[in-house]
Amino acid sequence: MKGNEALAEAAIRAGCKCFFGYPITPQTELAAYMAKRMNKEGGVFLQAESEIAAINMVLGAASTGVRAMTSSSSPGISLKSEGISYMAGSDVPAVIINVQRGGPGLGGIQPSQADYWQATKANGHGDFQLLVYAPCSVQEMVDMVVKAFDTADKYRVPAMILADGLLGQMMEPVSFPEINPNAVDKSSWATTGHGNKRAHNIVNSLYINATDLEDVVRERYERYAKIEANETDAELYQTEDADVLVCAYGATARVVKSAVNAARAEGIKAGMFRPKTLWPFPKKELNEAAKNASKLLCVEMSMGQMVDDIKLAINCSKPVSFFGRTGGVIPTPAEVLSEIKTLAAQAE
Repeated sequence: MKGNEALAEAAIRAGCKCFFGYPITPQTELAAYMAKRMNKEGGVFLQAESEIAAINMVLGAASTGVRAMTSSSSPGISLKSEGISYMAGSDVPAVIINVQRGGPGLGGIQPSQADYWQATKANGHGDFQLLVYAPCSVQEMVDMVVKAFDTADKYRVPAMILADGLLGQMMEPVSFPEINPNAVDKSSWATTGHGNKRAHNIVNSLYINATDLEDVVRERYERYAKIEANETDAELYQTEDADVLVCAYGATARVVKSAVNAARAEGIKAGMFRPKTLWPFPKKELNEAAKNASKLLCVEMSMGQMVDDIKLAINCSKPVSFFGRTGGVIPTPAEVLSEIKTLAAQAE
């Protein structure tokens, strides 16, 4: 299946009942697939008049306790950022798909990873975080959509799948395992109607009293601490004896793995650390991967947005270099291998 279509099918099988979106390259096939399938599956598809409308429809639908989703690409996610903040402030779980393209501005329609900061640091105003998953294959996109819905419901937070145009457009074999969406009791907060038999459930992000808002935000950060303790995930590839550790996520990690294999064939002890969760960032896993390395290299399809997270995770204890392509240019295994060789020579 094409990556975008696999994302949509996985969401349907994970119990998504409402999809609200707006077309933008390179994720349009996802919305088109939903338009064909949702009505047949007893769900709702609606093409909103704008990205802003779409994300607020997700907020409204998800507040009733149903699984809701939207998808877009980089400029569209920027437009959705206010609504995402409202969702976080209202403790409403939902899934947002970002199939990234080059930027800033309209940029281009080619693959990019330049939305890392937006996803992990500033996807809207205020003190909040959202879960961010970074798949590197079509199969992993399927698996992570299911994981995103389940974990978002568990902690009552929005979740984002941070893919890119390369993954969205490529076709790969994919299997859909038997999916049993986690049954989470939402009766304590979902706006499902009370029938005069219980107190009203109110979904709201406005607190006039400053101390009330502070209390709510502090409680939310207690949940974030639990997420950081329990929900990190990463792939460690040939890191046991790696002297040069290459850090990459998403589609770029596929390029890096080829470069690491080529370096190993030439006798260079290279390994790869791939975060699967970008927030929470897998700090413990990175330190495990880097324990024998003398140098780290971060490779991204951006100008280096993950570099600081790597430095902070290892407490700046080892040098971290960067190599990246941007604007929609995909780095090649040969380019990454050249950088590995340069670092390996410096280590000697």
